Amino acid sequence: MTTRLPVAGPRDVRSYAVRIARRHPRLLWGALALHVLAAVAALAAPRLLGDLVGAVEDGTTRGHVDRIALLLAGFLVVQTVLTRFARYYSQVLGEQVLAELREDFVASALSLPVGTVESAGSGDLLTRTNRDVDQLGWSVRMALPEWTIAVVTAVLTLAAALSVGWWVALPCLLAAPPLVLGLRWYLARARDGYERESATYSEITASLTETVEGARTVEALGLGERRIARGDADCARSFEAERYTLRLRTVFFPSMEISYLLPVVGTLLLGGWLHTRGEVSLADVTAATLYVQMLIDPLDRIVSILDELQMGAASLARLLGVSLVPDDRTAGEARPHDEQIEAEDVRFSYVEGRDVLHGIDLDVGVGERVAMVGPSGAGKSTLGRLLAGIHPPRTGRVTVGGVDLVDLPLDDLRGHVALVTQEHHVFVGSVRDNVVLARPGASDDAVREALDAVDALEWVDALPQGLDTVVGSGGLALAAAQAQQVALARLVLADPHTLVLDEATSLIDPRAARHLERSLAAVLEGRTVIAIAHRLFSAHDADRVAVVEDGVISELGPHDELVAAGGPYAALWESWHGKG
Repeated sequence: MTTRLPVAGPRDVRSYAVRIARRHPRLLWGALALHVLAAVAALAAPRLLGDLVGAVEDGTTRGHVDRIALLLAGFLVVQTVLTRFARYYSQVLGEQVLAELREDFVASALSLPVGTVESAGSGDLLTRTNRDVDQLGWSVRMALPEWTIAVVTAVLTLAAALSVGWWVALPCLLAAPPLVLGLRWYLARARDGYERESATYSEITASLTETVEGARTVEALGLGERRIARGDADCARSFEAERYTLRLRTVFFPSMEISYLLPVVGTLLLGGWLHTRGEVSLADVTAATLYVQMLIDPLDRIVSILDELQMGAASLARLLGVSLVPDDRTAGEARPHDEQIEAEDVRFSYVEGRDVLHGIDLDVGVGERVAMVGPSGAGKSTLGRLLAGIHPPRTGRVTVGGVDLVDLPLDDLRGHVALVTQEHHVFVGSVRDNVVLARPGASDDAVREALDAVDALEWVDALPQGLDTVVGSGGLALAAAQAQQVALARLVLADPHTLVLDEATSLIDPRAARHLERSLAAVLEGRTVIAIAHRLFSAHDADRVAVVEDGVISELGPHDELVAAGGPYAALWESWHGKG
């Protein structure tokens, strides 16, 4: 059953924003101070123009006009220089904040429990990684600095307008009711709307990813029409979500435009009436009108950018939500006293109320090789994942050296137990880079020994640049078997004491796999190996065989004893050799 990753609440978003801001006090206050100074420089023009109008009315000289023109030009130059450095500081601050946001998100994503990632699917996480990070990047680099400039400019402009006279406050108040009502209406709906919009993108990404990854299955089973219908339904939901946010904007922005004009008209009418009564000068009316007119631009930017900030806040909430996923393990102080693996009364379920493992008990001795066999869907891989500490059991315990696997920090756990499955990934980089992921800083000799242990050194040396050959997306494409050998070499280099191999050689030709397993056997001498396989020659070589059926271990013992017992394992062995 697929579940969505959580989304952070408004309080978490505000708390994180405050923490980020506190990390960069000098840049933050420096940028704010420059924005304030730039806004103050811009406020000189209306006052100077108002004085010029008053001077013309009373009679003036060319020299006086020239001085005012020079002052206007000087303040314009000062404003331009201050604005340039204010934007520069804001951009630097934005880039640093965005870098930290990305690092925090990557750290949170990498620490997600594997079970959570599998349950949520790749679509949600990919959408947060791509679209939400991009949207937040725009908000942090561009929208937030511009909004800050607009807020500072609006506050100072309003203060300058009120400094002309108390009467300017009356027409300015005309804008308050529509602004407050419009903002309340919009903000009450915008956050949920944009979060729902982002969630629909996650659904589309998940659906497309499933279709692309399972393209051969879709084609073989004739599921094309159904997958297209699924995509159409996802797009329809996304369309409805986007139409909802578009409707919010089409109602909100026009109402704001009307509220901007009311103060300008009110200032002209009231100021003109007061001037006719001789209570204010023409210079004051001109300055007040220009100041109120100047308010339109910052207010319009505040409202317009607020929409971008709402989308950015929704993206930030989704990114922070990844860090809210509860950990499935709690690191304790105890340390294993040996490498003995034990499972006691283990039960596990992917869906609540439907156990797939039912009270399993299993002891794996230090240095023992145990093969787990059984029909597909019996629970072998699930048990293997529990023995590797990937999932915590619902009830019971899985321990190494007497310590629960879920009580060990991940780095410590991987030094004791490692899991290799038939799934593999080739990272972008050289062959060397892909192998040393298991042990950064390993020498070339160690890398070559690991590759040789999995029969991969010959074809790696034959590559154009050997270990330096770039593989992965955009580089040399490795065959499935080669990629699996690289994954196994990575495991050899990691050097854990216990290995859980879940069909780890399934993509390699059976004859080559047999040779590879014999090569690995020499490398893994003295280590504990739990091998999950359908190829029963692995079971033949094991110290003991565990037969898993319907979520329980139905048989456990050496190969020869189980064959002689004539039970389920004997039937599997006979079928494997074509005797059934």
